[in-house]
Amino acid sequence: MNLTEMVQRRRKRRQQVDRLLHVLFVVAVAVAVLVLGILLYDVIRDGASRVSWAFITSHASRFAAKTGILAALVGSFYVILLTALLALPLGVATAVYLDYFAPQNWFTRVLQTNIANLAGVPSIVYGLFGLAFFVRYLALDRSIISAALTMALLILPVVIVNTQEAMRAVPPSLAHGAYALGASKWQVIATVILPAAMGGILTGAILALSRALGETAPLITVGAWVFISYLPARLTDGFTVLPIQIWYWSAMPQEAFQEAAAAAILVLLVVLLSINSVAILLRNRYQKKAEW
Repeated sequence: MNLTEMVQRRRKRRQQVDRLLHVLFVVAVAVAVLVLGILLYDVIRDGASRVSWAFITSHASRFAAKTGILAALVGSFYVILLTALLALPLGVATAVYLDYFAPQNWFTRVLQTNIANLAGVPSIVYGLFGLAFFVRYLALDRSIISAALTMALLILPVVIVNTQEAMRAVPPSLAHGAYALGASKWQVIATVILPAAMGGILTGAILALSRALGETAPLITVGAWVFISYLPARLTDGFTVLPIQIWYWSAMPQEAFQEAAAAAILVLLVVLLSINSVAILLRNRYQKKAEW
């Protein structure tokens, strides 16, 4: 066998492997879309008839026909808003410090590795930490502030890593040009790096908040109520959120509560899709401004 035949044989083998992998990937995507479609159809079939303005503006009730999601919806809004106020500024500031001000030594490398590892820690671990530290040690009780602090810790590593990647994607020539004009390091970061990376930072932050909005395990651990019939007025008040309410209704044996759970799932999906749509719009807006 000469060299030409060996090359052609290897090329043919690679083409066959490529076609096989392409077919496998298409099948995997088709199966995933099919399963998602079946689940979505099942939820819409069971819950579409229950979605109404009265359902959204009513408090939870032990009577399935009268129950609603007002307290859970407002609780989700409060928890996510406070989580964003706590996690996003701290996460961006930490990423800026690690990339531009922290000394490049073994401690910084260990810290960076631990932050990346924390992004993959199961959410229940954060819930247990929140229960031990915020609820019991700091005596914040089963409150909105305890939940927000726990969820902020949950998404903080994701925000830090995403911000670092967004800043590193900015061409170094932009920073070099600013330095050449006499700008200080902080001026370069504030007026060149962060504005150029803002699309990626905001997109990652909103997606992290979307994850926090759908979490259940940490909030159950820190003491979210499964039944509440009032709106929280202070950060130290008790609360519930949509995932907790869905979980509670799903465990009820009555079919009417199962339908209420499906309706709440539809509302949660609308909220999540709206948040993700905002992320896409922000990304497209800032990408259009980028001229590199």
